[in-house]
Amino acid sequence: METLIWTGSYTADRNAKGEGIAAVSADSEGNLTSLGLAVAADSPSFLALHPTLPVLYAVAEEAGHVQAYRRTGDARLEAFGNPWPTGEATCHVAADPQGRFIVATCWGDGQVILFELDDDGAITSRASAAAAVDPYAGTTPDGARPSRAHSSLMLPDGRVMTTDLGNDLVRVWQYVPGEGLKADHQLVLPMGSGPRHMARHHSGTVFVDTEYSVEVAAVRMEPDGTYELTSVVPASAAGAKDGDAGAEIALSPDGRFAYVGVRGTNRICVLEVSPDGSGLEPVGEVPCGGEWPRHHLVREGWLYVANEGSDDVVSFRLDPETGLPDGPVGRVETGAPSMLLPAS
Repeated sequence: METLIWTGSYTADRNAKGEGIAAVSADSEGNLTSLGLAVAADSPSFLALHPTLPVLYAVAEEAGHVQAYRRTGDARLEAFGNPWPTGEATCHVAADPQGRFIVATCWGDGQVILFELDDDGAITSRASAAAAVDPYAGTTPDGARPSRAHSSLMLPDGRVMTTDLGNDLVRVWQYVPGEGLKADHQLVLPMGSGPRHMARHHSGTVFVDTEYSVEVAAVRMEPDGTYELTSVVPASAAGAKDGDAGAEIALSPDGRFAYVGVRGTNRICVLEVSPDGSGLEPVGEVPCGGEWPRHHLVREGWLYVANEGSDDVVSFRLDPETGLPDGPVGRVETGAPSMLLPAS
């Protein structure tokens, strides 16, 4: 059985080799095959699927907009509606599991923007959420720190969680139809950690990887519905090296292991999740098979890594007992891959 994977990319407007959203096929043995360009687009660096419709959403990171695309064939897409403006350096988009909205987050100016959708998956409205306030304002030697909204996560109770890499915040929002996102509460992470991406464990713990400190924070919901920071552990027992930057975090389907990409030293770090899902412990790491692993995907016993710097996607077989990757097994060239998204 083959898996179709959409690949976001960086393109000429970022001085990179991508051409838009490409398609890659992965077979049951880890072999990867390029299916070519699905649709030309300017730096569609992050992608999200509508939960029930053949519609995909992509940010244009440099151009500052979000665009819906409709699937037109086995591995082809076409623009669906007009692009909608976002903020500066929009780096992430996620879709509501009920198909009511998408959320885009903007690294450049810190904006968190909700776009409502109609029954066909088309974008119909735009609402920017309240700006972040740096909890460490006045305590840093270099003065004001810019807000850097970086990702969003849809919670099972309908709320939305977002990270702010620049202000060391995890923020939780309520969705108000017709109005957008209203602040619920926020968590403050250690200063300078840089919360980036998130993965929710089936126990309810949300694991947040940090770009600057290359760690993983665990946050858990209290009985009153607020989330609290419960632990912070290094992504690697060997620690971060000069020039390292945390990238993506992904969980194995059974929830036993977490995988964190580290750019710079080009590693995939493996952490074991505690039996109750409350924390993590580093257990090993492997080279990512290329350069600058911006994103990775864990699926059906395989790890797929998008190496932006070496213009390739590589596959690794995962040991079901230890969680450690073995490989690379397969490799396919594709320009500056930035994100991997299964088509179904």
